[in-house]
Amino acid sequence: MFSCLLLHFLLLILCSSFSHGTPDSVYDSFVKCLTTQSIPQKEISKIGYSPNNPSFNPILRAYIRNQRFNSSTTSKPVIIVTPTQESHVSGAVLCTKEANLQLKIRSGGHDYEGISYISDVPFIMLDMFNLRSISVNVSDETAWVEAGATLGELYYNIWTKSNVLGFPAGVCPTVGVGGHLSGGGYGNMLRKFGLSADHVLDARLVDVNGRILDRKAMGEDMFWAIKGGGGASFGVILAFNIRLVQVPQTVTYFKVERFIDQNATDAVVQWQNVASKTDNDLFMRLLLQPITVKSKNKEKTIRIRATFLALFLGDSSRLMSLISKEFPALGLTKQDCFEMSWIDSVLRWASFVNTTKPIALLNRTGDPSHFLKRKSDYVQVPIPRDRLESIFQKMISLGKVGLVFNPYGGRMAEFPEDKTPFPHRAGILFKIQYSVNWNDGGIAAEKDNLLQIRDLYSFMTPYVTKNPRQAYLNYRDLDIGTNDQGKHSFEEGKIYGTKYFKNNFDRLVKVKSVVDPMNFFRNEQSIPTQIQNFGAYEKENRGRCFTISLILVLGECLILMSIMF
Repeated sequence: MFSCLLLHFLLLILCSSFSHGTPDSVYDSFVKCLTTQSIPQKEISKIGYSPNNPSFNPILRAYIRNQRFNSSTTSKPVIIVTPTQESHVSGAVLCTKEANLQLKIRSGGHDYEGISYISDVPFIMLDMFNLRSISVNVSDETAWVEAGATLGELYYNIWTKSNVLGFPAGVCPTVGVGGHLSGGGYGNMLRKFGLSADHVLDARLVDVNGRILDRKAMGEDMFWAIKGGGGASFGVILAFNIRLVQVPQTVTYFKVERFIDQNATDAVVQWQNVASKTDNDLFMRLLLQPITVKSKNKEKTIRIRATFLALFLGDSSRLMSLISKEFPALGLTKQDCFEMSWIDSVLRWASFVNTTKPIALLNRTGDPSHFLKRKSDYVQVPIPRDRLESIFQKMISLGKVGLVFNPYGGRMAEFPEDKTPFPHRAGILFKIQYSVNWNDGGIAAEKDNLLQIRDLYSFMTPYVTKNPRQAYLNYRDLDIGTNDQGKHSFEEGKIYGTKYFKNNFDRLVKVKSVVDPMNFFRNEQSIPTQIQNFGAYEKENRGRCFTISLILVLGECLILMSIMF
């Protein structure tokens, strides 16, 4: 029997190598396929990279924002494709299908869990960073922006055309447009204008058949799905047509820090009752962070610091009148308020110094130095003062994990949950982002920091949404469930899917089942199909391969048994 098992093992290895081949043979086959898609050889050499190409690793690492996934042991693509034309994307989709490999799509943003550039099966990475053109139309207040552009590039291009137009999206300029908008997207104008996805007018994408579709061609169901349901489950987003918003020539910014042991708890309690109900022009983010401080005798202690960070779409006089009436516990003074243009507020929220020019928003490199983990929650009922104090004590005992409270209300409360796949609308007071960063790449450091953030997340269970415990898609968190794309794909997908999308998950599955029935566009947290297809091409091929090897093994075993007996 040992010989049978050995033969079985060898056959599986042979079958696997036959399916995927060596890296060079896979690359050669892929290039050959691209030439059949009317892509000239001279263009292919500029957009396709095998692991043997000296540019492969620099391209791969260029947009890895989480150092947890930038090690020698991290899985890497067999090929990187960096399209410069829409036709290149179509060819890459069709040829990845022909190669029977998984396709991962990266638009150059943050990707907390590395889903766009790692996998446990052989894959091709489609990196969209070259497709980042932006065309702003001031007369009708719209813009076309390609998926590989960053928010910083979008804001800069809007500013060069108008000082009274903006766009409601994230505060970090190195976030990629493709993932941000297709996951919902929000920023510090959320309460005034809603989500980024609420302002998407049209889109262009490549579907599973390699077709380039706009809104009319893809249909309203698919268009609905990619405005908050995650574009990578349905196709490759090429570009979005967005509606810009009018911003005043003068906005006001403030950043106020208070320590909890200096009566800041009163301000945190009051913030919960004000931030989601105040004037829609005001967005006040609250950061709670454990800060290590040294006393005079050089002893280290941990204190919780509350930072109130605000954007007000108006002047400081109106803001002061509002705060003094509704939020006196903050103790805001006129000296805390800084009037500026909208584009300067973008820079200030991105932590640039106040002399920085808008051209700095074109810097795509970001800060790649951190190891990090993020998680998310939603809160519907204010957390009582005594419970807040217990949370502060828990944060002190852990030592590193911070919380970011982002207020809702305003425009967000006016939309029904099914307007887009993003369901976290009316009834939400604020969203929580759990955040921990560290600089040591060792296993022990990663284990300690992951334990800390998961511990605080567990501790917060009584104070957040339930049945389901909601989560934000763009704060990807593999802790809440993953999909191995096998025969239980739908059941596995529903675990994380209902957290991200609530009742909208069922409609997303229906759309997916129509536009991508064989589940080609898949990842660890993609939308599954209704069809129990055993995980699509790659899994099916494994199954056929296993069956063939098993038949051969059984035949060999029968022959051996006849000889023995």
